Amino acid sequence: IALSGGIASGKTYVSDKFSSLGADIIDTDIIAHEIVLPGRSALEEITDNFGKSVLQKDGALNRKLMRSIVFEDSKKRLILESILHPKIQNEVKNKITSLNGPYQIIVVPLLAKSPILKQVNRVLIIDCDEKKQLKRLIKRDEISTKLARQIISSQSDRKERLSIADDIILNDNDFDSLDTQIMNLHRYYLDLTKEVT
Repeated sequence: IALSGGIASGKTYVSDKFSSLGADIIDTDIIAHEIVLPGRSALEEITDNFGKSVLQKDGALNRKLMRSIVFEDSKKRLILESILHPKIQNEVKNKITSLNGPYQIIVVPLLAKSPILKQVNRVLIIDCDEKKQLKRLIKRDEISTKLARQIISSQSDRKERLSIADDIILNDNDFDSLDTQIMNLHRYYLDLTKEVT
């Protein structure tokens, strides 16, 4: 199952809940962080393309600087994606073969544009009101309204995300409502696995 949603829609909370219920979680954001650690080939490629100014003093990637660079220049964003995406897909394939929970959830922020879409049985989209999404992003990442809007506009729009959904979780209310939706889907996914096995 691919799990997606706009930035600050609640993907981490939802995937953590599914994990606590026994689902295997493969988070492409975590993979993206791991593959750019010092010593990994992705960081070398990023430095070759963007220069050493994107590194911190300790040699780690300066994520905040990198984010502002790629969200202000779509060509640079495409270069970064061409470095990261194949490596992320490779890591996802490796993890899928090593997991054995009742079902697996692959968390993919930019699912509508990802080849992973063709590798899954179902798509679960977390949906929320765009004003709430903007407010959450500004608060969570302590960024300006302008940068938050740029980040949101660089992703698939709400309509596009919903058009690929098999299942939808609405994250506009409280945690109780969210937890109920997650539990109902968990039971449904367990039933689906029984049909397959």
